Amino acid sequence: MSRLKKFQEILAQYRRHGWRLARVLARPDTLAELGGGAEEDAAPVFEGAPVAGSEVDAMWFTRPSAEGREAWELRLVGDTPYALFELFEADEAEEDRADVRREMEARLRDYAAPGTEDSRQ
Repeated sequence: MSRLKKFQEILAQYRRHGWRLARVLARPDTLAELGGGAEEDAAPVFEGAPVAGSEVDAMWFTRPSAEGREAWELRLVGDTPYALFELFEADEAEEDRADVRREMEARLRDYAAPGTEDSRQ
């Protein structure tokens, strides 16, 4: 199955459960496939969400939760389903949320490509 098809299937699954695609992380070869015929100067976008270069293919989803909280899930795009989940309080600062999301991305990279950090040194 193509990477694009995997992205589309995961997106459809999450949308059925009320999640909104917030951001996409993509490896360089995946960026090229997702970009399709996009203009070179244009920032990459997939289904209306910004795409950022990464060491893994993943999708950020968000949806409202109980008591004004906000749920975020980082889903690996791969053969084996794997996701990380975080629930943010309504009054939590965006800077703190961004820190947690960066930590989640690091954990996902460690899961998807163990030993990658050692090989870069």
